[in-house]
Amino acid sequence: MSANAQTDPNERAAIEASNFARRLVQHWDKLLGAELLGAYLMGSLAHGGFSRRYSDIDIALITETGLTTEALATLRSEAAALSADWGAKVSVFWTDRNFSCGRFPPLDRIDYLDCAVTLLERQQVEPARPTIEEVRHYLRGAPFASWADRARNFATAPVLARKDHKAYLKALLYPARFCYSWSTGRMGSNDAAVAYLSERNLPGLDLGSIKRALSCRAAGDDPDELFRARTILPSQVEACAAATGLAASAWSGAPSSA
Repeated sequence: MSANAQTDPNERAAIEASNFARRLVQHWDKLLGAELLGAYLMGSLAHGGFSRRYSDIDIALITETGLTTEALATLRSEAAALSADWGAKVSVFWTDRNFSCGRFPPLDRIDYLDCAVTLLERQQVEPARPTIEEVRHYLRGAPFASWADRARNFATAPVLARKDHKAYLKALLYPARFCYSWSTGRMGSNDAAVAYLSERNLPGLDLGSIKRALSCRAAGDDPDELFRARTILPSQVEACAAATGLAASAWSGAPSSA
């Protein structure tokens, strides 16, 4: 353990989470056998910025033929049985050897290609790298619409429920993640995305609220003090839409032709 890990609670948590993932994959390997081609850490455990409170444990599973609903349920049950706390944080990305099914969007394929940390590998399987045009097509769809919908809901919410703390911080931070991936075609950490955005002037975007959300996430604090910033979320959506050429309909819930 590094000297920093002895004092940084997020780094200690990242080590514990990674160790849990390695133990968990051993259990999953017994269940799946030769069907499992590879298991990998992704997300903040792979590219940095893990938050002991807010981060998921992102695990990618590359299988021969994909996973059934029943198999996924069994894997999640194994995670919960191994650790109620860590198991609840496990997020599974999965596909078959051809990357033709499952849950593995373009940005996560790029994260897999660039940053994945191997937990188990019987056979290395690599998808074609998504182009920046494919990344932008993906971003302008469900990810943007979902963020815009959450932004509208939070902007008019009278109170911030504890169960919504993580989602609210994500809503505040998303402009940085969105703009970073839109511009670079990559998936980076929250820190990298905020640093990237800090070096650019995006008209109409409130960078201060994004930086405060990043600090809150790193400290593992409650975001209640940031709740007054909820009223700027619709304008954050508008700023990102304008900067990337998305029509207002792309974030108002109506279909977009972009």
